[in-house]
Amino acid sequence: MIDVRLLRVDLEATKAALARKKVSGEEVDRAASLDARRRQLASQVDELRAQVKALSRQVGEAMRAGNAPGARALSEESKRAGAELAALESQGAALEAELRDALLRLPNLPAPEAPDGVSPEDNVVVRTVGYDPDGYQPHQRVPHWDVGAELGILDLGRGAKIAGSMFPLLRGQGATLARALCQLALDRNADAYTEIRPPSLVRTPVLEAVGQLPKFADDAYHIERDDLWAVPTAEVPLTSMHAGEILSEGDLPLRLMAYTPCYRREAGAAGRDTRGLLRVHEFDKVEILAVCTRAQAQALHEEILGRAEAVISELGLPYRVVEICTGDLGQSHARSFDIEVYAPGCDMWLEVSSVSWFSDYQARRASVRYRPAGGGVVQLCDTLNGSALAVPRVWAAIVETYRQADGSVQVPTCLYPYMRGEKLIRR
Repeated sequence: MIDVRLLRVDLEATKAALARKKVSGEEVDRAASLDARRRQLASQVDELRAQVKALSRQVGEAMRAGNAPGARALSEESKRAGAELAALESQGAALEAELRDALLRLPNLPAPEAPDGVSPEDNVVVRTVGYDPDGYQPHQRVPHWDVGAELGILDLGRGAKIAGSMFPLLRGQGATLARALCQLALDRNADAYTEIRPPSLVRTPVLEAVGQLPKFADDAYHIERDDLWAVPTAEVPLTSMHAGEILSEGDLPLRLMAYTPCYRREAGAAGRDTRGLLRVHEFDKVEILAVCTRAQAQALHEEILGRAEAVISELGLPYRVVEICTGDLGQSHARSFDIEVYAPGCDMWLEVSSVSWFSDYQARRASVRYRPAGGGVVQLCDTLNGSALAVPRVWAAIVETYRQADGSVQVPTCLYPYMRGEKLIRR
């Protein structure tokens, strides 16, 4: 969450920054008002607590002096003050909870460098690599759901029979291709990133720490009996690995990576293209994440973006890098770049990676801090993450881009070691 002190010392600037994310001034004013009321009430509680303590001392003094009537009067006064104190403490707890909820719903401040805009149409294409709109043959203009059905590697009907729509079933070389993509992404980042296999289910505070809750509860899968949530991305458990800890500056940055299945309800997908693998409820993904100091953040953002680009480039897929405008930035994001691949069969640019800097927004929620090497006050860490590779849309782009005139699909060279010797996907 944002630093509550910003609401006290720089309210107008904070409102102006959040307005770039389409947050109304009323929301910010409400949080600031709750904070002011909470602090005022806390002051009253402190005063009344001191009064109760003084009265208790006076009761004892009166008793020792043999002044029983005076002790009784002071005791009654102390009880009244105690009851008033209990009521104020209850009000304070309610205000604290209300303020916390308001702060959890406020998004992160966008970075000054993030481009202004109100919708995805205002996102900025930074660069396009390898794309030639006239360079595709008719056999590449077949959508992956048709190619997959023809080759017997994608079975949407049986996936729906098992779990419902938007739960695809991959089979044969289609399943092998998905696993190969994950292993490629892990191998290409193993030189610098420690592999983690976290739980696929997390507690509520863990999902809350990354900014998914409470605002996006409808997009998550919740197991109510155990109050556990299926992870929408490995970013969620990786961010909380060091929750509540104080790290040493000398150990930063921490570089972590993880493969996990990911689960998203896609509650807002109504009206969007959900055919094939364009939008699914369950998918495999490799995530890379860094925990660092503020001074290290920019270089790490560039590093993670470069690594995500490198894997897509090695797969031979045309892609573009898009910087996300303020109006399209996510709840926790300060600055973000998407990598989109071109899928000729769909004739669409498909987002396959989001590489984001969260400043200290997530670390404040999770209380991930570090102790400066030179001493001084403990500081909050910064967090960054990126999709090293998300399978469904990359799978779709490969199947369409590498389709041959005879209907088979050529396997990208870099995946040969992971495909059990197969270089061609055929029926």
